[in-house]
Amino acid sequence: LEEYFAGHRRRFDLHVDLRLARGFRRTVLDRLRDIDYGTTRSYSDVAAAAGKPTAVRAAGSACAHNPIPVVVPCHRVVRGDGTIGNYLGGTAMKEALLAMESAA
Repeated sequence: LEEYFAGHRRRFDLHVDLRLARGFRRTVLDRLRDIDYGTTRSYSDVAAAAGKPTAVRAAGSACAHNPIPVVVPCHRVVRGDGTIGNYLGGTAMKEALLAMESAA
């Protein structure tokens, strides 16, 4: 995490045990790790990438229950209209993470 916040790490390539997440929620968490540093995707994009394009609310719920924020980068998911949306750590934190990544 220190490397990430210092701007030296853009991807966490460590094994993450997500066995407690099942089904669609697990698939969403796996797809979140595909979103590149400094980019965003909409909840709709994430739902489609997880194989259920109409399950936008379920994708949002999976993000809201992400057990490892930052490592599994749910902060990179925004609303379809480009607005920030919610975040487990608060919208100010989400905005700060996105700003940090876009400035790198």
